[in-house]
Amino acid sequence: MTTTAGGLAIMTGSAASNQIGAAVGAHAFAAIGPAGVVAVRQFVAAAVLLPVARPDPRRFTWAQWWPTLLLGLVFATMNLALYTAVDRIGLGLAVTLEFLGPLAVALAGSRSRFDLLCAAGAGIGVYVLVLPSGSSDWPGIGCGVLAACCWASYILLNRLLGTRLPGLQAPAAATSVSALMYLPVVVVLVGQGRLTGTASLFAVGAGVLSSVVPYAADLIALRRVPARYFGVVMSVHPVFAALAGLVLLGQVLAVHEWIGIAVVVAVNVLAVRQNAGHGTAAAQHGERGHRRRLAAGGRADPQGGDATAGRGGRASGGQ
Repeated sequence: MTTTAGGLAIMTGSAASNQIGAAVGAHAFAAIGPAGVVAVRQFVAAAVLLPVARPDPRRFTWAQWWPTLLLGLVFATMNLALYTAVDRIGLGLAVTLEFLGPLAVALAGSRSRFDLLCAAGAGIGVYVLVLPSGSSDWPGIGCGVLAACCWASYILLNRLLGTRLPGLQAPAAATSVSALMYLPVVVVLVGQGRLTGTASLFAVGAGVLSSVVPYAADLIALRRVPARYFGVVMSVHPVFAALAGLVLLGQVLAVHEWIGIAVVVAVNVLAVRQNAGHGTAAAQHGERGHRRRLAAGGRADPQGGDATAGRGGRASGGQ
């Protein structure tokens, strides 16, 4: 198996584990509710990430603290919104709505006709998926959309924290913040005697399958595959969610729901491939221009650009 093929296989397995974990956690909703499952999941994730990343909050500056606190709030809100949506409208529909978050980030700010068509296609896919009517579960749909907004915020905050904290310190600290926010939920559940062995087992299983396994698998996979493939591979999440809901929860989707999922997934694949192609073409164009300037008598610029040789020449900085 090649390095790329191995990485893609790991990422696919990570996506499957994530959705199976969500389905496993759903079995504990009747006993401890979505909030209880999220609480246990956050504590499991923190217990795994903290020994690995070993963040030292005492040394955090305010520029590191405020996005970490926001990310912790996003973790807490995103997981609760998603699990509430799963409880009300089913796993496949909930995850597909949540998936609109990274798709929106991929399309945000673009003015190209193709990306606008992709955005319109995603809207059509969601409409077919939901088929709004008076009997629609609007609170459940709203929770799915809220989870999408949180996922988009998660991506943007992670990009910011990636420049301010090394390694896994940001998600480890943010997950700990989220776990502390859910501490009252755990205290209430224990006091009421609702955190039984079976419910705890399902919730811990959700934490392992939806947090621990994906964190480790994605770290390994991203060392083997180009980052641009990540968006394409993420497209399998709604499909795996629908299959996990069918097999593990008995949630049978209607034909229009499968069509809506297929449209949203196809739009994401097209958008990611198109944007990746533009990025590759731009990089190749810049490299060709750099070589032409060197062939014309230029000299390499130690900052990554080039400087035109001769009198009156000026530096051309790299972007």
